Amino acid sequence: GLGMGMTAPVSITAFPAEDGSFQQKVKVSLRIPSQFQANPPCPTDESIKIEERQGMTIYSTQFGGYAKEADYVNHAAKLKAALGSEAAYHKDFYLCNGYDPPMKPYGRRNEVWFVKE
Repeated sequence: GLGMGMTAPVSITAFPAEDGSFQQKVKVSLRIPSQFQANPPCPTDESIKIEERQGMTIYSTQFGGYAKEADYVNHAAKLKAALGSEAAYHKDFYLCNGYDPPMKPYGRRNEVWFVKE
């Protein structure tokens, strides 16, 4: 019954297909604000789960604008190329992060994260 407002980042776990595009399966994660983390509200929708994200080391790239799937796929490909074959990271998924509310027209921040193995 309480409003929590927008949290940042909104994180989408993408599971890339062979051609780099997103598979139908994606996972959207929202950060629970600090004041609710010790005792988060119980979801009333069975498709919503509360998970604790463990600490991680990431390889990241940042870009601006209103990000679409194609933008994340493009920047993931660029990050993959920049890392080359030496970097050890999970290749079966990556995280697409947006930090801004929909109505912010300028100075938008988006990131692609590869999680280090």
